This record gives sequence, structure tokens and C-alpha cells, in this order.
Amino acid sequence: MNKKSKIILVLVVLVVVGYFTFPLAKDYMVNNLGKRDLKSETAAFTLKSKDIIAEFTSNADAANKKYLEKPVAISGVVSSVKDKEVILDGTVNCGFTTSATSISKGQSVTIKGRVVGFDDLLGELKLDQCSINK
Repeated sequence: MNKKSKIILVLVVLVVVGYFTFPLAKDYMVNNLGKRDLKSETAAFTLKSKDIIAEFTSNADAANKKYLEKPVAISGVVSSVKDKEVILDGTVNCGFTTSATSISKGQSVTIKGRVVGFDDLLGELKLDQCSINK
């Protein structure tokens, strides 16, 4: 095997190894290296639940570019409370890291959380790392 073939073989091996190990390294970094502290971050947007749902319903791509992975403060009326999950106006699903015992059904609240996606089939916006915005 000549020198040129050895170099090409090494490059091919490096590309193949990198292709299979990069997703694993990326997942490790995302899950284990410094999670965001949303409680200390300022909300990028403050709006009502009906307004953000209207944006996602009318143009999901534009709304995703605008809100996805950003901290938002959303106000609305609590329609359901289940342990670590609070639903505002039947359309905004807020996932808390601890039990949301201080919130009750029918209460008007503003919740800050990170937008993780919109389920267009159910018409529901999903937030995680939520907290009561004061």
C-alpha cells in the first residue's frame, strides 16, 4: 500500500468514526454540562397564552424561529394542575421541575418557561423548566 492510499484510508476511518461518535458526544454535552437556569434568565417575550397560540396556529415555522428554546412569560388561567404539569387556557402545557402545589385551577397566573415545541394536532404549546413568574 502506498503512502497516498494510507492517508486516504486514515481520513475515511476518521470521518466514519466522527460520524458515529458526534451524536453521542452532543447528547452528552446537552444533558450533562451545565443546564440552563431559567429562573434567573429574563423572559425574551411576555404575552398571553391566546396570543402565542394564535402565532403558532397561523405560521408555525415563523413562530418556531421566534420562540423555540427561548424563555417566555405566558399569562393565562389555569385549566388543569397535575403534580408537575400545569395547563393554561387548555392550550399551554407547562412542565415544572417540582410539584406545582401553589397553583390551583381557575387561578390567573404568569408562568415563565422554555418553549420546546408546538403540537399542531392538539393545538398545544409545550414549555419546560417552568416557574411562577413574579
